[in-house]
Amino acid sequence: MNMIYVIDDDQSVLRALLLLLRAAGFQARAFSSVKEFFKQARMGDCDCIILDLHMPGMKGFDLMEILASQRINTKVIILTAFDDSESREKARQMNAAAFLTKPVDDQALIDTLKWAIRPEGKTAVGE
Repeated sequence: MNMIYVIDDDQSVLRALLLLLRAAGFQARAFSSVKEFFKQARMGDCDCIILDLHMPGMKGFDLMEILASQRINTKVIILTAFDDSESREKARQMNAAAFLTKPVDDQALIDTLKWAIRPEGKTAVGE
């Protein structure tokens, strides 16, 4: 079973995403900040991170930079309320698997997640 980490400072978003992910058959853990993530996460268990960009303290892009510097290649799906071309471009440059905006369509998120964690060599969901 795939483990998905969700990092978002909005508790209602965390609850909703955990319910959605678990209903779709994923294991999921929630973190309300990047700091909490670093204290509690075990990266070897994680198949994908769903990451908010704008949080108090350390931001989503800060986490992505740290992961990259440590050569941790976990897939990251950005889920943010702020949709601007600069953030989209930075996400692309940092190799985010996807950039989605809130409110997100549940099925679109699940499809994107399945695509992001697909076995290497597969090109589409369901192959």
